[in-house]
Amino acid sequence: MVGAAAAHGPWAILTDRAVTSLGRMASPTPASPPAGRLVLLRHGETEWSRDGRHTGSTDLPLTDEGRARATQAAARLEERGIRPVLTLTSDLRRARDTATLAGLEASVDTDLREWDYGAYEGRSTAQIREELGTDWDVFRDGVLPGVTPGETVEEVAARASRVLARVRAHLHEGDVVLVGHGHTSRILATVWLRTSPRLAAQLTLDASRLAVLGHHREDPCIISWNC
Repeated sequence: MVGAAAAHGPWAILTDRAVTSLGRMASPTPASPPAGRLVLLRHGETEWSRDGRHTGSTDLPLTDEGRARATQAAARLEERGIRPVLTLTSDLRRARDTATLAGLEASVDTDLREWDYGAYEGRSTAQIREELGTDWDVFRDGVLPGVTPGETVEEVAARASRVLARVRAHLHEGDVVLVGHGHTSRILATVWLRTSPRLAAQLTLDASRLAVLGHHREDPCIISWNC
């Protein structure tokens, strides 16, 4: 009886108003995210990447192993049904050659270049830590100027943001592939996810491996990683 009375009393009016109000709040339909996937392909192995040395602007070729693995990336793209409507690559040789070996017709985008490591170019984390006497980490502590000025993680993220701004419209047409570098690709993924670029320290992307980004409903997400 209490429930029945409430259904016909002032509570019914209040409830109706509340439901109407909630309906108005929820009524705007969110814009549909693009159906295309954003695929990150890291370049194949170089001598420095094999040895764990920071490789920014130094334009190294792929090793024989790197060329073989880059060629194999074509099959991994095919297995996932990735036939890009647009492919962009860093201008550095190791990325351009990887794109070619993977069967991709790519346009150059210099914003896909690797992090500028400044004075730490060509040096391993172990060497830098020994010299500094600290547990140095590039994401936390950054780099010092050298032959090149170096970049902060935020500056790399700004470059990644520019790349994403250029490719978003193409994702409504289909998949987009970005052929680039380890650190820059990881930072780009955090920008895609709308998180701090420093969280890229918690990701890893091996040479010639893929990361596939997309959407879950309206939210950006990682579909697969280091595959």
